[in-house]
Amino acid sequence: MSEDSPPPDSPQPPTIAVDAMGGDHAPAEIVAGAIAAAAADHGMSIVLTGRPSQLRPLLGTHRGGGDIRVAPADELVAMDEGALASWRRPRSSVAVACQLVRRGQAAAVVSAGSTAGIVATARLRLRSLPGLLRPGLAVALPTGPKPTLLVDAGAIADPRPEMMVQFAQLGVAYAQVAYGVEDPRVGLLTIGAEPLKGNKLARRAHELLAAPPHGGQPIRFTGNIEGSDLLAGKVDVVVTDGFTGNVALKTIEGAGGFATELTRAALQGSQAARFGTLFQRRALRELAGRMDSETYGGAALLGLEGTVVIAHGDAKAKGIASACRLAADLARGHITERIRERLGPSHRAGHFLRRQ
Repeated sequence: MSEDSPPPDSPQPPTIAVDAMGGDHAPAEIVAGAIAAAAADHGMSIVLTGRPSQLRPLLGTHRGGGDIRVAPADELVAMDEGALASWRRPRSSVAVACQLVRRGQAAAVVSAGSTAGIVATARLRLRSLPGLLRPGLAVALPTGPKPTLLVDAGAIADPRPEMMVQFAQLGVAYAQVAYGVEDPRVGLLTIGAEPLKGNKLARRAHELLAAPPHGGQPIRFTGNIEGSDLLAGKVDVVVTDGFTGNVALKTIEGAGGFATELTRAALQGSQAARFGTLFQRRALRELAGRMDSETYGGAALLGLEGTVVIAHGDAKAKGIASACRLAADLARGHITERIRERLGPSHRAGHFLRRQ
């Protein structure tokens, strides 16, 4: 934690640093979403990072825009740029947002920019928590009655088994803070429920997750789950590597969009179907909201000295507002301190998890 940061029990409302230049619809939709979030949550303050010449005219077109501060940033990380952009763009809007958190001038970062660029920039600008091998990307899946968290959703494509144990700790802390799940159930995503199913990574990760705690707090590991279980609500936290997690997430998003289009076509296919739809409007709205990725705010990059929320690249104002609310909730819940507690005393490069 920065020396300038308020203590964990400080009543000071969280300030969210929003990368106004990242995303397919930046900066107009980013500005609109940030203003909407600040208007809905008067305990949150917003600072936009980006080019003042573009942002201040946009702020002037919205009621309440005058209350939003702007931190100048000369550059931006384009959506098609990867991790190396974090080195080439030291004054990018997302880098400036991370610097505000590191200096204690903001509690969290929100960006809809390139995921690879955001992860690389955040890892460069914000220190990892002591003992953490790699940060993990946590995404909420639309299960009921509460979302299921998927970790890792794309930050680390080729993790070591020890990292996946830490991903479980990240997910447990997130579920406790964001959704009030006291003792989250953790499952490992692989190709079968039996302990020996999967590749070498999955088998070793299962072994470590099933073992007694080694320095960190206990994990309620319930065993392996398969892809068909992702939306079944069997567990509260799904642990996997970033490659598999990202493929699973994109598959769910694609299948959800496909199912939505089929449902819409069926409901409009005949006069009788359209008439029946009138009596199901409320249920259909609730279903649409549950499947809408913009409802959940995006993915949280966990394990750094500061909270980072990555909104969907094509997020509009609604999605950015949701991302700001998620970032504020995680900051208020002291997610960084909760993760620090779950990891336990600082370790050296994960030796505490290696075989004797």
